[in-house]
Amino acid sequence: MQILNGFSKLSISEKIEVLNKFVPLDNQQTGVLTTFHDYLKDIDNVIVNLSENYVSNYVMPFSIAPNFRVNNKWYFVPMVTEESSVVAAAAYAAKFWSKNSGFITEIAGTKKAGQIYFTCDGGFKKLQFFFPRVKEKLLLSVKQLTANMERRGGGISGITLKQNNNRNTDYYIIDVEFETVDSMGANLINSCLETMGSELIAFLNAHYGKSENEAEVIMAILSNYTPDCLVECKVECDIKQLSEVSADLSPEKFAMKFSKAVEIARENVSRAVTHNKGIFNGIDAVMLATANDFRAVEACGHTYAARDGNYRALTNIDLTKNRFTYTLRIPLSLGTVGGATSVHPLAKLALQIMHNPSARDLMQIAASVGLASNFSAVRSLITDGIQKGHMKLHLSNILAHFNVTESEKISVKEYFNGKPYSFKAISDYLNRIREENEN
Repeated sequence: MQILNGFSKLSISEKIEVLNKFVPLDNQQTGVLTTFHDYLKDIDNVIVNLSENYVSNYVMPFSIAPNFRVNNKWYFVPMVTEESSVVAAAAYAAKFWSKNSGFITEIAGTKKAGQIYFTCDGGFKKLQFFFPRVKEKLLLSVKQLTANMERRGGGISGITLKQNNNRNTDYYIIDVEFETVDSMGANLINSCLETMGSELIAFLNAHYGKSENEAEVIMAILSNYTPDCLVECKVECDIKQLSEVSADLSPEKFAMKFSKAVEIARENVSRAVTHNKGIFNGIDAVMLATANDFRAVEACGHTYAARDGNYRALTNIDLTKNRFTYTLRIPLSLGTVGGATSVHPLAKLALQIMHNPSARDLMQIAASVGLASNFSAVRSLITDGIQKGHMKLHLSNILAHFNVTESEKISVKEYFNGKPYSFKAISDYLNRIREENEN
C-alpha cells in the first residue's frame, strides 16, 4: 500500500471513495456512513436502547486517520473526537512513522480480573486450610457460565485467596483471573463473581457453623485495573531521519529536546498528566469509534502510570547508537464482540474498516494511535509550540459560529494568517468587512 497524501483535503464523498478503494465496502456499509453524516432521520431501535431516558442523538465527528502501519499491516483507523487537532496529529505521525518501519507492537498479556470481598470468622489460616475445596466448588458453580468462553479458548485462569494487608483486616479477598478472548467480558465476569460469592458463603457457613457473625459477601465485582492486560508499542529510526519532522531544529537537537521533554514528564506530575492525556486523545477516539469503554481504559491507564506511588509518563525514550526509539507500554482491556460493539452500526463498521480485528489486534492498533498522538504533541511542543497547529484547526470551529460564506472564510483565513486571533477579533473583522460590502 502506498503512502496517502492529501487525504484531509478531500471532500466527504471523496474520502469515502478512497476508503472504499483500500477497504472495500458494500452499498449497505457506505450507506451507514452517509446516513449518520446526514444525521439520523430514521432512528434505529438499537441506538434508542443503548441508554436510559433517551431523547435524541448527540452526533460527533466520525473521522479516519490513514497510513497506520502496525506490524506491517496497514490500517485506516476510525476515530471519534470533538477536539479538532487530534485526528490531524495522529495522521501526521502515522504518515511519518509508516515510512520508517511503522509501529511495532507486542502483547505482554491479556488477563482480566475481578474480586470477591467477604467477611468470615475463624481467621486466615482456617480459610487457607479450606481453600483448595472452596476453589473446586467455585469453579464448578460457574461451569455453565464459562462454557462458551472456554470454547473460544478463554476461561478462568486463576483463583487466589488474599488477606487484606491494610489497617482494616476484618475482610478477605478472592481474586479471580479471566481470559475473555475477544470480549471485554464485563457482564460475564460479574455474573461469575456473584455466582461464586453465593457458593463461597454457602460453603463457609456450612463448614464454620452459623453464628451472629456468619460469613458474608461485601461485594463481588470486576476490576477495571488490568495491569496484566498489557500492550507495548514502539517506533524507531536513525536520528538523522528525524529531519522530516524536526522543523528548524537539527535532527540531533530535536532528539535531545524530545528526550528531555519525556524526562520531564517522567519526573513531574504536572507535565505527566498532560503528556498522558495526549496519549488518550488518540486511544479514547478509537474507543469511542468502536464503542469500547473509554472510561475504564482511562481509569486503568492513569492508575498504571502511578503504580510505583508516583504518577509518571507512560512512555520511555532511548537515544543510544544514534537511534531514536520511543516506546509506550499501557494496559488496554478491550473487546471486539458483545455489548455495543456488536450492535451499534457505526461501531460495527469501524471494526470492519479495520478488517475485523481481534481484541489483541485492536489493543495494538489503539496503542499505536495513542503513541502517534503523543509523538505529534511532544513534537509540536519542542518546535513551533502547541498553539500553532491547534489554533489553525480551531479557526474552523470559530467560523462555524458565524454562518460565513465561502468568500468570507477565505478572507478571514488570509487576514489572520500568522497573526494571533480570538473569537472577538474574528467577530469584529467579519462585522467590518460585512459593513464595507453593504456600503
